[in-house]
This record gives sequence, structure tokens and C-alpha cells, in this order.
Amino acid sequence: MTVTTTNSAIDAKDADAPNASRDIFSEQRSDGPRRVNNDPRQHQKQGRQNHQPRRDKRDVHGWVVLDKPVGMTSTHAVAVLKRLFQAKRAGHAGTLDPLASGGLPIALGEATKTVPFVMDGRKRYRFTVCWGEERDTDDTEGRVVRTSESRPTADSVRELLPRFTGTIEQIPPQYSAIKVQGERAYDLARDGETVELKPRPVEIHELILVEHGDNGQSVFEAECGKGTYVRALARDMGRILGCFGHICALRRTIVGPFTEQDMIPLEQLEALCNRAASGEGSLADALLPVETALDDIPALAVTRADAARLHRGQAVLLRGRDAPNNSGTVYVTVAGRLLALAELGNGELIPKRVFNLSGLTASPARNHGSN
Repeated sequence: MTVTTTNSAIDAKDADAPNASRDIFSEQRSDGPRRVNNDPRQHQKQGRQNHQPRRDKRDVHGWVVLDKPVGMTSTHAVAVLKRLFQAKRAGHAGTLDPLASGGLPIALGEATKTVPFVMDGRKRYRFTVCWGEERDTDDTEGRVVRTSESRPTADSVRELLPRFTGTIEQIPPQYSAIKVQGERAYDLARDGETVELKPRPVEIHELILVEHGDNGQSVFEAECGKGTYVRALARDMGRILGCFGHICALRRTIVGPFTEQDMIPLEQLEALCNRAASGEGSLADALLPVETALDDIPALAVTRADAARLHRGQAVLLRGRDAPNNSGTVYVTVAGRLLALAELGNGELIPKRVFNLSGLTASPARNHGSN
């Protein structure tokens, strides 16, 4: 565990609401005029349906890193996992476009309190750029707006990459979740409006060319910080190279502390849920512990007496020779169990988020990085 203290905000929100790019595959509901059916047989049928036992929601706490398939929205993925686990609360740690596949960390129960720590972490993508066309969505789902017959050489692409490494200014795509006068940019774009989005700084830690074929496509890997749009990278590189370009394949391989080793395909997860329902397994085997999201935060163990005070929302004074002398955000444990997120400073420990992990949690053998 890295012991460097992070000062990330710990006022986490439950992430049930979508917070990024496009939900072009979302289902829409039409609330038309209601028709009254006076058939008594229909009323009897509805009465039987209304008295069917409902599946009770339960307390489930932990992380599931879904290997999201292409075509599924992040919001739909959360709804599916929430249903499979019969969980009371669920949210994702950073939207993944329907076109994209790969790591979508989904927080269940008390893990939703740790979502900001994952969203603020590093992200790594493997993506393919198709040269010769720019599209209004900057990916294959959009309308072609510019074309070119020229194609870049591998050397010209490599020479360009340093300009997109480090802290750069990036204009978000027109189809993004950036708010413009209270409206999402993608909603305005769907209505045919062109909005002027301001450039903003983003951090590109690494951008490398993996493959460059004769088919007019190049494969890249990028590691970047929060708020970076890979679609915008393809758009901007294509403009500078004079050949235009758009994303035609995108996969997220790392997000925060979660890697491809942590990912579980939806089919495998559904099979595990079916086995668990028949008593042949446990859903706990699919969960990663809540504290997995806190890998970059130092842990602090306290006594049961101090834990009782923290659990009541009271601050604790840390005295003695073994008292920590650092400051910042820590996660607190008691008897090896996660208790709270707290701020440490001047020998005082102030609870900010207290966890109640009663219910289904990750199995003891389910450690980070193992499946």
C-alpha cells in the first residue's frame, strides 16, 4: 500500500446518476394517455400480479469490476448488477461509452462512499483510430463531417505524440456531458445545436503507438487523468496530421486500483448468481472489498474504544509514542475491519464517512488482484 496521503474529497455521492458522455442506447419511456379497462377479468389478473411476492432488496457492500460489453450503457450495467445482487444501492465510478468495452467499476452499498477515490485515479485505454474521416461524435456512431484521402505514416504519428503528452489543453467533444447553461452538451448536439465548449487542462501520463497498419488504422495505448476524452485525442491528432480521424474501437484496461485481472464478464457474473441462487456458490466470491478503492490512502488501526467513538461521529485524540505524525485523509480499521474515512491532523482523528458493513461483503479469500 502506498502511504502517501491523498487529499481527495471524501464527500462521496451515490453514483446512480449518469455523469458523462452519451447514453445513446438508453431506453425511453412514452407516457401516453392511459386507457381504462372495465373488464373485471382484467382487474382480477392485475390483482393477482399486484400480490405476487417481490424480491426484497438487501445490504450488499463491495466492488464489482464489470468487463462491460460493447453496446451497453453504464447506467444499464448498474441496473443489471443491482438486480443480480438484489442490492439496495449501486453506482459506477466513471461512465464508459456504449461503444467502449472494459473496466466499469460498480460500487454496491457502502462502497458508493468511496466512488470519488476511484474516479480521481488513473485510467488506461487501448484504442483504435480510423484515419480519413472525422465524425461529429468523434467515434463510429456519428455522422461524417470531414474526409481526406491522405493517410499518416507511422513516423509522422510517433513524432506527434509528445504534443499530446503531459498537461495539455483539450476541447471536449460536442457529444459529452459538459453542462452548457444547465444543459448537457450531448442533449444540445442531438437537437442540432452547435455549442462552443471551452478548452480545459487534462493530464496525459503516457501515449504510445502500439500498431500502425496499412488499413488506415492505428492502435494506441493511453494513460490519463480524470476528465480526459480519448475521442478528442483521435479528433485532434487527425486534424494536426491533416488526414482527420475518429475512434473505431475503445477498451478501458485500468481505472483507479482496478486492472483487467479484476474484471468479470457479464455472462460469468450471471452464471455465478445462478449457482448462488441454487446454493452452489456465494455472490461474495464476485465482490472486491470496499477498501480496495482506498489503496492509495494510508490505513490507521484504532482500538475498540476509539472505534466506538468514531462510529458515533465523535473525534478521537491520538496520543502516545505510537501516535501518527502525518495528516490528511486516512481510512480507519478496527480488528482488521474497515470502520471509517477520517481526517487526521494535530493528533486528532475526525470521522467523515462511517461504514456500516452489515450484510453481504466480499469473501475473506477475495483479495485485490485475484479472481
